[in-house]
Amino acid sequence: MANLTDRIALISGGARGIGGAISEAMCAAGAKVVISDLLQEGENKASELTDKGYDASFILHDVTIEAEWNKTVSYCSETYGGLDILVNNAGIYFPKTIEETSLEEWKQMFSVNVEGVFLGTKAAIPEIKKRSMERESSGSIINLSSVAGLVGSPNHGAYSATKGAVRLFTKSTALECAALEYNIRVNSIHPGVIDTKMGSQVVNTIMEETGSGDNEARAQVSELHPLGRFGKPEEIAQTAVFLASDDSSFITGTEFIVDGGLTAK
Repeated sequence: MANLTDRIALISGGARGIGGAISEAMCAAGAKVVISDLLQEGENKASELTDKGYDASFILHDVTIEAEWNKTVSYCSETYGGLDILVNNAGIYFPKTIEETSLEEWKQMFSVNVEGVFLGTKAAIPEIKKRSMERESSGSIINLSSVAGLVGSPNHGAYSATKGAVRLFTKSTALECAALEYNIRVNSIHPGVIDTKMGSQVVNTIMEETGSGDNEARAQVSELHPLGRFGKPEEIAQTAVFLASDDSSFITGTEFIVDGGLTAK
């Protein structure tokens, strides 16, 4: 298993779902983890991890506000002495046709899914750079995109636009950090449909469109993946741990597709 001992990680949207799984996996790998989330249940997640003997804490955080990013990164530095790993995981999803999507919903998705990633990266780079120079070990920024950022599909116009933006922002940031010799690697993860609350939204959309029941709709979603099932949050989390660790020290500017073969078709 990848080793994150003595690393300090900040995970946005780290209270539940994929973010919650990443928080736990990074703790298990030895990292000190700061969970940031708009949901107060992030405090419960941090307590749960602390009860298991891990070093975790929680800060309430709106990723769309620049001042809150600065406050959150400062918290990491003041509490743990710096920052090595940023996981931009916070995101929202409205599965709607273009005609049904309001301009407000479009802007809201871009505010969270794209501007949140930009603001987090901007705030974190100085601290990660400082630590990577001190430790002589690369820092890591991991951005959660989606298969929707790689291929199009109905009812995903706005969401796909945000996740495609994250993909190319990741590559540009990786090249910039390399050119400036910051010793920071930047990569994106592109999950298929994962068995989380957001994954359930995909199921609900199929139920509404087809009139099928829950089991039938879940079967349809499973069949989208050649491996024949939903992904597990823990499978995305282990990918994030790998990208955060020195095991991936020669990997930057790359998209990691964890989709059960969905985009191979």
